[in-house]
Amino acid sequence: MTSLRIGYVPEHFSTPLLELAKEDGGQTFTLVKCPAGTGEMISRLTANEIDISIALTESLIAGIVNGSKAYKMIGSYVSSPLNWAVITGLDTQFNSIADLRGQKCGVSRIGSGSQVMAQVMADQQGWVDDEGRPEAMDFVVNGSFERLRQSVNDGSTAYFMWEHFTTKPYLSEVRFIGSVPTPWPSWAIAASAPTLASAVSKSQVREILHRLEAKVNEFDSETSRKKKSGDLVEKEFGYPRTDVEAWLQTVSYFSKLEGMDKSMILTTLETLTKAGVVTVPEGGWTIEGEILASLD
Repeated sequence: MTSLRIGYVPEHFSTPLLELAKEDGGQTFTLVKCPAGTGEMISRLTANEIDISIALTESLIAGIVNGSKAYKMIGSYVSSPLNWAVITGLDTQFNSIADLRGQKCGVSRIGSGSQVMAQVMADQQGWVDDEGRPEAMDFVVNGSFERLRQSVNDGSTAYFMWEHFTTKPYLSEVRFIGSVPTPWPSWAIAASAPTLASAVSKSQVREILHRLEAKVNEFDSETSRKKKSGDLVEKEFGYPRTDVEAWLQTVSYFSKLEGMDKSMILTTLETLTKAGVVTVPEGGWTIEGEILASLD
């Protein structure tokens, strides 16, 4: 049996996955760190460097709709929204989201959550041209979180967007000037086309999802939230206990990981269309088979 490769972002949301990986010991899967986020995972899926990714819902869906045949959606992970912080440099002139219109926006990669959510934010702010179309945005690709932080202080960008609690330890370098929660469940699961083409691989994926589901439900339980879950996050990522407890009050996971709510996918696509991230194809959206794959 081939060990599957799971791409993930080394952040607090991944704690149940990390616990499963320790238990598995590399027997059925290995973890591939993707610190640059969902854009990096989409690139790795395309290059056949990973078989499964746990990544941002909006970017995974947008990648497929915008032409990628490298993967399809197969499951759900985090059910709560992601709180995207809007971030600028320590000494910039920008003090609110409204100040950022027309300014350079740093992103980790094209197609990443940091880009997609900037477009969603622009739509929420009403940044449209005279004909009501989304204004063109000036994106600067910076790759890493470190380089994004540097860019808002050296003037090469005005702002970028990143997850709130991941950024909090760096408030000696940057400033928060706003936040934009996702209007959809934040994390989802995708599998590569070669993986989905094999009945054996699909069976392996399903088994891993069922085992991960047990870890997620344990982590998300009321009993574990009181102490154990916080201990795991604090030990793994070194966040202050107060931040860990604050995050645990806001996060929730899906109790069943395999499959996705089609109405949620459609709602997400409607928002992404309005923000100019995707375009409705002739004949409308086809969810089953085109965006969402079955493990049967």
